[in-house]
Parts: sequence; structure tokens; C-alpha cells
Amino acid sequence: MKDDKPRCPWPSDDALMVAYHDHEWGVPVHDDRLWMEHITLDAFQAGLSWRTVLHKREAFRQVFHGFDPLRMVRMTEPEIEAALLNPAIIRNRQKVRAAVHNAACFLSLAEAHGSFSDFIWSFTDGRVVHNRWKRAEQIPPNTPLSDRVSKALKQAGFAFVGSTICYAFLQAAGVINDHLVGCFRHGEILVMQR
Repeated sequence: MKDDKPRCPWPSDDALMVAYHDHEWGVPVHDDRLWMEHITLDAFQAGLSWRTVLHKREAFRQVFHGFDPLRMVRMTEPEIEAALLNPAIIRNRQKVRAAVHNAACFLSLAEAHGSFSDFIWSFTDGRVVHNRWKRAEQIPPNTPLSDRVSKALKQAGFAFVGSTICYAFLQAAGVINDHLVGCFRHGEILVMQR
């Protein structure tokens, strides 16, 4: 994608990454299905690049029933085994099983708090954390906020929710605005919050 818009450097020239950066990453999420998607995909990202995961997202959506946690939690052993044979996704046994397990934990938190979204946004009193990073290398891999979220999710029984994974999905789902200040999206996300 060639245009003159200043962007964060991480999408590089990958068209799918650019589209994700420009339209999704950092946009505040309040829909539980989207939260399930972010948590699931960021768990699969552990040890891999986001580019790898993003290019397999549509296949993940099919395997995990559109990231509907009610349908994910009901996945049968044959469905799980079929997922592990599906070359269109990342075939990691621990991560596939964790996705199904996490759906059950997700539903429990949603029931206890009204929605998973209400639970996760309670960590910031419903407000977006707007950072003002000038360079990508200034962005930390985790923060005290992601530490607290990670601890709470682990206590709720989730797997693959270390602080770095939590920071990644907090960024992606707009709890944290980590677009660089020179990126055209930083200001757009700020305006979205007013």
C-alpha cells in the first residue's frame, strides 16, 4: 500500500498488516466476541510474529466458530483434533486446547461482571490509556497494567495470558493507544474518545 500517511513502522509494506493497523489496531473494543478473538489470537502469537497470525485469522475464525465463546466452549474432541490437522492455522496442541479452555473462563468472567468487556475496562475505569511514544523502541513489552490484567486472568483460570500477551491484546483492543504520536491513527484514536 503506497500513500503518504505517516504510520507506525510495524505494518511495513504488508497490505493486510497496513489495513489492520489503519482500521482495527487500537480501536476501543466493547464487544465480547471481539475480545474473545483478541485473546485467542494473541495467545497464538506467543513466540511468533503478528504477521503470521494475522494472515491465518480467517482460518482461525472458521475453526473457532467466529470466536463465539459459547460455541468454542462446546467444541468436541473430533473438532479439536481436526483443528490440529488444519494447515491453515497454527497447529499447536497447547494453544488450541487453551483457546477452548479460555472460552469457558471467559464466559465465567462475563457472567460475573455483566460482560467480559465490563471486566477488562474496569482496570482503567473505562478510559483509554493514551501513550505518547515517539519511537517504536520506546514501547514496553508489558506494564503494571498488563501485569494486573495477567494476574486477574490467571486467577480466573486462563492459559497463555502472561503480561506480554495481555499488553498486546490491550493495545490491539484499544484499552491502550500505542500508535506513535507521529502516526496518523494516534490523533484519530484520541478524537474517538472525546
